[in-house]
Amino acid sequence: MTKIKAAGIALLGVIILAAYFIYPHITISWFDANTASPGVSSLPSINPPGQGKVFVCPMHPEIMQDHPGTCPICGMDLVESPNRTTDHTAHDNGIHVDSASVQKLGVRLASVKKSRVSQEIRAYGNVTVDERALYNVHSKFDGSIKKSYIHSIGQHVAKGQVIYEIYSPELILQQKEYLRFVERRNQILKTIGDVRMQENEYVMNLLVELSRERTKFLQEDVDLDTIQKIEDSKMPIDVVKIVAGESGVVTQINAREGSYATPSATLFTLANVARAWVTVTLYPDQAAQVKSGDEVTIGSSDGQVTKAKFEFVNPVADNNKVSARAMIDNSKLHLRPGSFVDVTIHAMPHEALVVPGSAVMRTGEGNVVMLHRGAGHFLPVYVETGIESGDTIEIIDGIQPGAEVAVNGQFLLDSAASMNAAIERMQPHEDMKPGEHTAPEMHDAK
Repeated sequence: MTKIKAAGIALLGVIILAAYFIYPHITISWFDANTASPGVSSLPSINPPGQGKVFVCPMHPEIMQDHPGTCPICGMDLVESPNRTTDHTAHDNGIHVDSASVQKLGVRLASVKKSRVSQEIRAYGNVTVDERALYNVHSKFDGSIKKSYIHSIGQHVAKGQVIYEIYSPELILQQKEYLRFVERRNQILKTIGDVRMQENEYVMNLLVELSRERTKFLQEDVDLDTIQKIEDSKMPIDVVKIVAGESGVVTQINAREGSYATPSATLFTLANVARAWVTVTLYPDQAAQVKSGDEVTIGSSDGQVTKAKFEFVNPVADNNKVSARAMIDNSKLHLRPGSFVDVTIHAMPHEALVVPGSAVMRTGEGNVVMLHRGAGHFLPVYVETGIESGDTIEIIDGIQPGAEVAVNGQFLLDSAASMNAAIERMQPHEDMKPGEHTAPEMHDAK
């Protein structure tokens, strides 16, 4: 028994010396329950026994202060201690760091606050052309392609640009019909003045019909210069130039010079790459958390980041995988269709309490934050964490909004607090028999 007691005293001496040399500016807030030390206090602004009021949390007696309030751990209202004493600080595993040391250590604080968090799911995506922006080029009549101005996939075509020349007997007949309307218009303009023309309903109807024919001719994607040439020469043109009705990049070529064109056949396919799709493949566990409207962050190989939202999640699985799609603005062409990108999905967004990720210490016994109680006093508190979103961590339970926690230097503070707990466990209690020692206990602040 004497050897055990001597060993305990020796161990206590080693711990005290270590605290003196390693933590010269950290005060371990422990003192005997029967002898309150007036020079060391575990919490700020606590009046000495018998002087003033002391308010304590009924669930967490280590939380005390000299004014009413709520517990930063459980949120309960603090109640006034009847004996106005701080003798329950023997249960406190907190520490105190003087202000000078706080500045030297660079200890920074952050408030526990509400923020919008989401489950981040990592996936990969494939950039594809928005199928709604595809434009298929068809001939409006049968004919033979005499010349093509489209030569390769990826070629950019502007709206109104000549893309091929065609010979079509049907188109020649349409030109002749159009020229008859033009001739009638010219005759009317020569014989009737502007005023009488406006009063003549027949003439006005004729001009409207002529305008309709010209519009119809233009809808055949015939080049404007060709139409003007037909009107000036008053003769049909055998080979007519056809222009593109929309701008885009060539993605498919089905006709070459000498090919025979029909209205049912697609000659070329153009894609407007200013809009693109990012198609993401999801596995079953990921698909269960994702829905339409979820935000996604898309990272390209050149380091650019694009924000978008899922506009479609396929309800049908393919080989036990589900595809989801986000539409992006690709007007600067920073994403090439056919390339792969990294995608971060922000699933299940919700409001929650959060702290910076660096504030949480992960131990074998749980997650701990160092709660700041003011004036350099810190208290280790166990918390239940949830989703990690970016550089923040969701706090499910263990601490209340508005509380302040240390975001760096926690391991130094935690080691000092652990030393405090070790010293406390070595102290004999009044109801213990000589030679007995307290069993190690986990300090659970929840």
